[in-house]
This record gives sequence, structure tokens and C-alpha cells, in this order.
Amino acid sequence: MKIIKPIVLLAVAASLSGCLGEKTNKTIDRGFDSKDLSQLKAGVWIDPNGCDHWIIDDGVEGYLSQRLDKFGKPVCSGAGPSSSTVGDFKSGSAFPDPI
Repeated sequence: MKIIKPIVLLAVAASLSGCLGEKTNKTIDRGFDSKDLSQLKAGVWIDPNGCDHWIIDDGVEGYLSQRLDKFGKPVCSGAGPSSSTVGDFKSGSAFPDPI
């Protein structure tokens, strides 16, 4: 039984070592016209519940994240009707939208 414990610990350590790999910066667009996402304009998509989500479309890739207040709660601003978008979320890209 004492021999099994070190083997189990070694197996767990080896399996977790893959989680410590290189981190990817998610704030940089790595597509055809790659640039920092701060150079693109975000719009707002209103979900079916009426809450806001930031949306960016650079022609090939799209980005979406829930809009939260400083306490981490969803923002439901009423900026538009449910399931619609508000703002020029397709501007800032030189790559044409293929669709």
C-alpha cells in the first residue's frame, strides 16, 4: 500500500503539469487582420431576457461577453428590444464580412 501512494501522487502531478502550459492573451485578435481588440468598436446585443452583452464582429471572427456592473451582476439597460443589436459593432476591421 505504501508503494502505491507515491505512484498515484506522481501520476496526478504528471497529469496536472499540462495545465501549467503557456497562457494565451485573449485581448488580441489573431485572425487575418489581427490587432488589439481595443481598436475595434463594440456594440450591444440584447439577449432574450433583456440583458446586455458586448459584441464585436471583425468580419471573420466574432467576440461576445456579458456586460456586467462593478458587482458582477448582469446589466439589463433596455437599450433595445430583446434579441437585437445596438451600435456599430462591425466597424474597425478592414476585412469584409464573408456572409
